[in-house]
Amino acid sequence: MSGQEELHNSPIGVFDSGVGGLTVAREIMRQLPNERIVYFGDTARVPYGNKSKETVTKFSRQIVRFLQTQQVKAIVVACNTASAYALDELEKEVDIPIIGVVKPGAKAAIDATKNGKIGVVATEATINSGIYNRYIQENDPNAQVLGKACPLFVPLVEEGLWEDPVTDEIARRYLTELIDVGIDTLILGCTHYPMIRSTVGKIMGDQVTLVNPAYETARELKELLREKGLESEHRPGLGTELYRFFVSDAADKFQKFANSILTYGILSAKVINIEEY
Repeated sequence: MSGQEELHNSPIGVFDSGVGGLTVAREIMRQLPNERIVYFGDTARVPYGNKSKETVTKFSRQIVRFLQTQQVKAIVVACNTASAYALDELEKEVDIPIIGVVKPGAKAAIDATKNGKIGVVATEATINSGIYNRYIQENDPNAQVLGKACPLFVPLVEEGLWEDPVTDEIARRYLTELIDVGIDTLILGCTHYPMIRSTVGKIMGDQVTLVNPAYETARELKELLREKGLESEHRPGLGTELYRFFVSDAADKFQKFANSILTYGILSAKVINIEEY
């Protein structure tokens, strides 16, 4: 097998602070069925949303080093907080294509809005970083961006309370002020949030377009691989392990959650000591 052919058939690395990035992995599986994936969830150190920029950057570097040992041909930072805090540094340090989830989601919101009022729901770190505001206003100076931190959404999703009165009540409290200012587009700015998309949609109403950055990121990845000549042209042969999953802790809990959202069943998730990288 030639070097270029080997590169075509190398996997894509996807990482997140925990299980949320599985929504991105799921979209890559749907939209790029020929591609293999190595997924890492930092379940020992989740959540990233309340940690400092320095800490999130350090964690992200360790994970990228691990993914490089798996010979990945591209990396997707499937975490809004790590995209906001660490992506710029990572891009300078790695020589393979690396993309985050913020820019694809922001672009889709700019295309979708009619009245220029765009809401973003995300973790505190993502909101405080101002990354969505910055990116949207660079591309559309007239847009108004209204951010709302929703810290309780992640634990609710991880507990599997996707459609539950508790989630409805908390979502209503978080989202009321965004409804009051009349946004017409809402970015689900954390990869956990697509799991409660129907709850958010019900509260916001039909007049608000929900943007799922996981879907948009998979689209952007597809274009990037094509542009760089890196896409896998054939579905890997029978017996090839298409998807591999690694975590830093609690493999059983991760596996259970993954099997509830991926149509492709996960046989195992391997625990590694990420601090060694």
